[in-house]
Amino acid sequence: LVPSCGSIMSRSVEAVQTFGKKKNAIAVAHCKRGKGILNVNGYPIDGLLPESMRYKVFEPVLLIGNDKFKEVDIRVKVRGGGNTSQIFAVRQAIAKAIVAFYQKYVDEQSKREIKDILVQFDRSLLVADPRRCEPKKFGGRGARARFQKSYR
Repeated sequence: LVPSCGSIMSRSVEAVQTFGKKKNAIAVAHCKRGKGILNVNGYPIDGLLPESMRYKVFEPVLLIGNDKFKEVDIRVKVRGGGNTSQIFAVRQAIAKAIVAFYQKYVDEQSKREIKDILVQFDRSLLVADPRRCEPKKFGGRGARARFQKSYR
């Protein structure tokens, strides 16, 4: 008595999923064909805080141009890290999402143009920063600092 869901399965959604990382922040971007919506954790990208870092998230959009973003919806979920780390993770996820979408569903030439523009501006838009916090060791307050040595 369960209706067959063959008609639902035949409809394929053109979508890609990418991620961006910075320190402990991880942003996952889901990019699909749509009307040009850009959301971060369910809220529009215009209301992103801190306000001074908002342009960092807009960099991929401003570099590539609004015409490339008009035909895609990008929804980003970000967690972990601090404010600045999350902003950098989101911008990387958005940039990687648009490149992956154009590679998979548009054409290789336009994907290469987008990638060249992004890498020429800032390589960290597409390549993750491998630096991580170094763990604390014994015999000192932190990773490298040692307790003061006393002979008597």
